[in-house]
Amino acid sequence: MRKTRRKRSFKRLKLLLGFAAVMLVAVLGWYLGKGDQLGAQNTSEEDRITRVIILGVDRRADDVGRSDTLMVASIRQEDDTGALLSLPRDTRVAIKGYGYDKLNHAYAYGGHELSQSTVEQLIGVPIDRYILIDTKAFERIVDAVGGVDIDVEKRMYYEDPWDDNGGLVIDLYPGEQHMDGDHAIQYVRYRDGEGDIGRIKRQQKFMKALLARVLSPDILPKLPAVAEEIKGAVETDMSMKELISFASILEAVRSHGLKTEMLPGKPAYLADVSYWMPDVVATRRMVVEDMNVNVTPEMLAAAERAAREYEANQPKDMQVMASVDMKKDDDGKNLKPLKPEEISVLVINSSGINGAGAEVADVLRKKGFVISSVETGKTSSWEHTTITTSSQNTDLFYGMPFQCLIMDGGGRNQAVVNIGLDYDRKR
Repeated sequence: MRKTRRKRSFKRLKLLLGFAAVMLVAVLGWYLGKGDQLGAQNTSEEDRITRVIILGVDRRADDVGRSDTLMVASIRQEDDTGALLSLPRDTRVAIKGYGYDKLNHAYAYGGHELSQSTVEQLIGVPIDRYILIDTKAFERIVDAVGGVDIDVEKRMYYEDPWDDNGGLVIDLYPGEQHMDGDHAIQYVRYRDGEGDIGRIKRQQKFMKALLARVLSPDILPKLPAVAEEIKGAVETDMSMKELISFASILEAVRSHGLKTEMLPGKPAYLADVSYWMPDVVATRRMVVEDMNVNVTPEMLAAAERAAREYEANQPKDMQVMASVDMKKDDDGKNLKPLKPEEISVLVINSSGINGAGAEVADVLRKKGFVISSVETGKTSSWEHTTITTSSQNTDLFYGMPFQCLIMDGGGRNQAVVNIGLDYDRKR
């Protein structure tokens, strides 16, 4: 009897381990499912392909939220191969009922259903399942598994008091280190001159580190805490049977290698708003070829029609930049500094000094910068006045008629000026 109970307990433990592993992997883009076929003419019953959309949603008390992370995970069970496609949240797409807008706005307009249908229209193939997680749960989940090991590639500092309650401060030093949830999320959220492109690289690097941690033997004692954090944090239409079924192939897929890709395209700007303009034909070809399926003439013709329609709806004043090589990791060192009139500046008055925001905005306008907004911060006791911008643009902000700290961070054509208590209008 005791032996039978031990077997049952061990079986339940294996199921719990499988469930926890699948859910964690799913949460971060490694979620693998079952059941989709690319088309009867291209695949057989034993050659099935599954696609799952993963949405990391930044929910707030006064806002339904937007999908901060968007990925499509695919697997072909015949040879245990998989692919993970990351889609920049700034991707300009057609959203049914709302026209062309940024991809992450689809969730705000219509939840995961509209996000999924929008991505399906873009990549040209159906998606079977969805995984949704509140990004605020990431930190707790990382802590529950005991942290992750990440090699930070460079100094990362970013300060934005408008981003979170009390302000967002990212402060990391280069080198390999064991990170708790707070520091791991800082690493994932950091943005610099590369914008979303660099952040996607870090997301994929983070996911690999977490996957290694989840599949390590010493995770077993932490399962109760892990399961507790996952409970309520993840929403999915996958059944428990499907979750457990695919836990068994995680290690096989990892050993064969999971290909990571980013949506092909180019960065672009419309006025002061940044976008990612997808290459529709290259995207659809990649989605199919990654799964070892031949691109048929019919598929190619459909992709070319979709590309022509997309280009026909591109605004005439849209400025499309050079293409970005995701495999090249030079941290933007070869980019030339922008001119002041090409940089959009958000001014936040966190000093409590009346009129300080308008004064600083006026100074910046006279120097040629574009002021996107002047706002009051969530605090009136910010200590030091800071200017955060891409490292390629910091020289443009030297010589201001007020004391300030100039720091590297943020998008390439953006800057944030946060006015602190040290602001002196008499200087």
